Amino acid sequence: MPANVTFKLDLPVRPRRLRRTATLRTLFEETVLRAEDFIAPLFVVDGKSAPEEISSMPGQFRLSIADLVKECRALWELGVKAVALFPKIDAKLKDVEGTEELNEDGLILRAVKAVKKALPELVVITDVALDPYTTHGHDGLLNAAGADVDNDRTVARLAAMAVRQARAGVDFVAPSDMMDGRVGAIRAALDTAGFTETGIIAYSVKFNSAYYGPFRDAVGSARAVGRKLLSKATYQLNPANRREALAEAVLDAAEGADILMVKPAGAYLDIIRDVRERLGKPLAAYQVSGEYAQIHAAARLGWLDLARTRHESLIAIKRAGADLILTYFAKDEAQALAK
Repeated sequence: MPANVTFKLDLPVRPRRLRRTATLRTLFEETVLRAEDFIAPLFVVDGKSAPEEISSMPGQFRLSIADLVKECRALWELGVKAVALFPKIDAKLKDVEGTEELNEDGLILRAVKAVKKALPELVVITDVALDPYTTHGHDGLLNAAGADVDNDRTVARLAAMAVRQARAGVDFVAPSDMMDGRVGAIRAALDTAGFTETGIIAYSVKFNSAYYGPFRDAVGSARAVGRKLLSKATYQLNPANRREALAEAVLDAAEGADILMVKPAGAYLDIIRDVRERLGKPLAAYQVSGEYAQIHAAARLGWLDLARTRHESLIAIKRAGADLILTYFAKDEAQALAK
């Protein structure tokens, strides 16, 4: 058709009308991110050293308790109302049974007390699993043969661990271990100890994912005996299994979880949607360390726009059905949303 000839389609419906200007696009935006949607995972170490950047997670640091409090205050001022704390334990304190976790003056308990004293309204979440404390890097206690995690022995230990964390003042305990029956056991232990108001965020659908590598570096559980990449396939979910994932979420809801979680988030948006449609519980999703690291890596190579990709990845998780998003982008995205 010649360039000077005007061609008009007879279209009563033109979807582009609603995208014509920035104002219109904002008016009709269906999924909106808020700083309050985010939970910021933070890593804490003992001592008074300066923040140590995690090499595989640009912009993320291991923080002393004093610096952790400062970071929590900065997040609070940006509108991020919840943090999840993870300890990096000195290797000298680790053993096969993870006995440092039993220390009533342990790192994570002191960190919780310091944060809650400084910011009483900030929601503080703690991990309930033994991998930061064990020399083998597994989330629980090994069986007599040392070949696998002993489910029931681990559950008993995790229930006691949750009570210690509740006593320190945590708002939610978050069992990430994927042992059978641990949510019910933790709920019973908390209630018996008088912590009926302490909530449980259950890592209900946690896959045996390749995306966890940088996190394991951050907490020092990456290297098991002679192996860098530790398999947790006997307790974490098979990435191929969709029906099994939903069954796990149903079980945790029945056992008393207040909030369910899917982890990782980005590669499992279909699972987030499945859980959202099946269950009425609040739903969290964890944008894990590998997701964060790959976006940063591509951006550093000039292949992706960091800010746009960060925002789009988080929008996708919320659009899939997550009410809350654990993300290492929490601070940066909150700053961007405030502009």
